[in-house]
Amino acid sequence: MHTEQIVRTFVEYFEERGHRRITGSTLLPPPGDPVLFTTSGMHPLTPYLEGRPHPLGRRLVNVQRCLRTTDLDEVGDDTHLTVFEMLGTWSLGDYEGPQSLDWGYRLLTEGLGVDPGLLHATVHGGDDRTCPDDASLRVWQDLGVPVELTEGDNWWDNGPVGPCGPDSEIFLWSGDTPPRSTPTRDDRWVEVWNHVMMRHRRLDDGSLVPLPQRNIDTGLGLERLTSLLQGKSSVYECDVFEPWRRLVPALWPLDEQSLRLVQDHLRSAVVILGDGVRPANTGRGYVLRRLVRRVLTVLWRDDPSRELGDLPEELVLHTLDHFRQDMGPGDVRRLLVEEERRFSRLLERGRQVLARPRFQGPLYDEDFHYLHDTHGLPRDLVMSLRQDRRERRESR
Repeated sequence: MHTEQIVRTFVEYFEERGHRRITGSTLLPPPGDPVLFTTSGMHPLTPYLEGRPHPLGRRLVNVQRCLRTTDLDEVGDDTHLTVFEMLGTWSLGDYEGPQSLDWGYRLLTEGLGVDPGLLHATVHGGDDRTCPDDASLRVWQDLGVPVELTEGDNWWDNGPVGPCGPDSEIFLWSGDTPPRSTPTRDDRWVEVWNHVMMRHRRLDDGSLVPLPQRNIDTGLGLERLTSLLQGKSSVYECDVFEPWRRLVPALWPLDEQSLRLVQDHLRSAVVILGDGVRPANTGRGYVLRRLVRRVLTVLWRDDPSRELGDLPEELVLHTLDHFRQDMGPGDVRRLLVEEERRFSRLLERGRQVLARPRFQGPLYDEDFHYLHDTHGLPRDLVMSLRQDRRERRESR
């Protein structure tokens, strides 16, 4: 099944069960949200999880694009992306967890053709403040799905305060052997769908109080599920990355890890630009700037002549079309090239500044503050330039 078929199957399945589709928002969270980008499908729905009536009712379904910077160091493995899509369903004070899990199981096995023998579930086993999630445990036992009880691994929150609750996660076996062990002991079990029983609010002092209504909030990673359904070993091999896999290696020969990082970060940069963010030294603009600079650092490591202006327009257009963004591919490429030139000038200035005797020894916080405030050199760039200089010396 192609990605669009999976999305259509998911949405129609829940529409048939009384869910109304809501429009997935951009990467930019609603006003008043303290995070820079939308990191989960529940972000735009927080007021409704806390009791405000939703204009479309109590059962909702959507496709939400998300961005997580917390996973940047994991980008390049088989399952993590910076920008990804989340398929989500919500019950706002309507049905409970067992119904959600039963529907989830039947969609995967009957609607999407997953072999039930390749599934495993985890359930909240209780802690010093909450009881074990016996209702979810019984569902999985009745369905014949292996289930593992955990503590911290099956509690979902979106920060130190706010809505939270126990969850049950559904895993799909990705190994080339018959399934074995459990999700906490074997990383070939890939988490694809999280069903959160959103019943609590965590207060500033860490205590839990009941929400006005008992909600269900589920999130299914589209690229992860697609890659597994298509029999691929990583998210970078599913169909949404097909043109990237086809065109980028011929343009910039790279090792597999570097290739994945370049594809992910450039694709993410296109989506961020398409949602109206522009490079800057703070906030959302700095996240975008950091992604582009990480790409350039990798590209220039082996060949300083590589340029983002060579990026095929097909890749930009494919990404904009997939995320239904109106920005023209020429404008995206122009902004990427401008950022490339800005970074090139910054690197040259940084090398000259760091060559001064003052910066030859260990650097302290006051040095980093000076380099940033006076010369516009962030700490991570300073460390990268110093590392590059050491490697050049050692190679002579």
